[in-house]
Amino acid sequence: MRVLLQRVSTARVAVAGQTSGEIGAGLLVLAGIEEADSAADLAWMASKVCNLRVFEDEAGVMNRSVLDIRGDILAVSQFTLFGSYKKGNRPSWGRAAPAPVSQPMFDAFVAELSAKLGRPVPTGVFGAEMHVHLVNDGPVTLMLDSKDPE
Repeated sequence: MRVLLQRVSTARVAVAGQTSGEIGAGLLVLAGIEEADSAADLAWMASKVCNLRVFEDEAGVMNRSVLDIRGDILAVSQFTLFGSYKKGNRPSWGRAAPAPVSQPMFDAFVAELSAKLGRPVPTGVFGAEMHVHLVNDGPVTLMLDSKDPE
């Protein structure tokens, strides 16, 4: 599983001009699922997202998590995180799990995030053409990969 995590002051996702999810201060999580992912990958990623200390404390040091600041998370499914550009200039999506596999896994990931936060996590609409609007705070942007936990 891959996640592109962005610390935001606000974020929202819209489908056909209608907002499907919106948050204030917190994390925008773009999540990609590959066929090799398991429940363990989802659990590891949900824990890592919720506990990463990317928010500043009183001293200006990134020492607080989204849980510590009682922030929000907006989760958006993003199969293109598994795009391969090794051959030519047109990306291939071969590593991304197909929708029948990735949609239930994405839903399970969102459920794990919600359980850890103690409230629902808003999302985009799986498989839809979405417009994601955000104000990146910092900016702070991290790429996380459950198969390569650094």
